[in-house]
Amino acid sequence: MTTAFFLTIADAAPGNPMNSFAIPMLAMGVIFYFLIIRPQNKRQNDLKSLLTSLKTGDKVVTSGGIHGIISNVKEGSTLILKVADNVKIEINKDAIASVEKDAAPTTT
Repeated sequence: MTTAFFLTIADAAPGNPMNSFAIPMLAMGVIFYFLIIRPQNKRQNDLKSLLTSLKTGDKVVTSGGIHGIISNVKEGSTLILKVADNVKIEINKDAIASVEKDAAPTTT
């Protein structure tokens, strides 16, 4: 289909209405790629690197809004999250939405 599209553009006569249709569609495709597809791929890669760098002691927030501290990273796709004293839950790594940054200690 793509080859037929480009052949149609190349063989089109100057008065052909296809010329007035093809260039705006191509421009919309390029804009769509740079505004939607490329940023989404970047976010996915960032999240993948975040999940592989999880370690014990990290403060995280799950996609369900649960805040906790990682107490154990298991092999595979799960980890143990400490939510409160004596309360630990096992969750999938895919449920981690973000890692909270600790505020830099201030010295006065």
